[in-house]
Amino acid sequence: MASKKNSKSNSKEAAKRAPAKYKLQQVKKLAELVDNNKTIMFASIKGLPTKQFQKIKKSLEKEVFFIVAKKNITTRAIEFSKKQEIHQLKDHIKEDNAILISQMDTFDLAGKLAESKSPVKAKVGQIAEMDINIEPGPTELVAGPVVSELGALGLKIEIKSGKIEIKEAKTIVKKGQAISEAATNIMGKLNILPFSVGFIPLVAYDSQSNKIYTSLVIDKKETLNILKNYFAKAKAFAVSINYISEDTIGFLLAKAASHERVLESIVNIPQTETKSEETKE
Repeated sequence: MASKKNSKSNSKEAAKRAPAKYKLQQVKKLAELVDNNKTIMFASIKGLPTKQFQKIKKSLEKEVFFIVAKKNITTRAIEFSKKQEIHQLKDHIKEDNAILISQMDTFDLAGKLAESKSPVKAKVGQIAEMDINIEPGPTELVAGPVVSELGALGLKIEIKSGKIEIKEAKTIVKKGQAISEAATNIMGKLNILPFSVGFIPLVAYDSQSNKIYTSLVIDKKETLNILKNYFAKAKAFAVSINYISEDTIGFLLAKAASHERVLESIVNIPQTETKSEETKE
């Protein structure tokens, strides 16, 4: 009897040790990945459908390790890491985060994640992240009950060949507002997808700079527009001070030609006008 009891007791102890051993292996493996790569990023996957998760993961699997681990495993792995600065990431660990580990630059990775987002339909009650506009132009909507639905949102329309055409642009939901059922229905019918789903970068450690970055939202289109605006202002200033460069030479030559025409008009005053002025004096 004693031997059977001992056998059962040993089996239970072994069963308890097995998960602990497995967790320790997970911790060591994760800590090793952290120490051997350049970028360690936490990204929110809250509300991200499994299909989109797998799609993004597959598109970046050659460059990025995607890990979804329990909070205590992640915390222990960070503590095991030889990189002291990375220990600050412990304050950002949440259950609905994924860990992305890569040799890519931190902001290159954030940019890749921004590009991998998928557009999705709006849901009633969602808060608009930006103004949602209906642009003018023809639609595939056939005249019918939808006419009154469009009118209820303040849209001006016209019927052409039995189909509806939007006459003027209209903002149907302003940034920060909750999306109504009426707006949701119209966006669905016009195939407007105002939201996107994907990994949302929250915080990252870059081992090359040895820094923690907490602002990782990258909007390439907006950044490009800002740069274009700055460039236009800089070029205008350069032309005003006659600074010669590849970008200003054409404007400066045009400016010089314009000044030349003005000078010619002043110098080539008809003789009759000159004489009449002398007579008056």
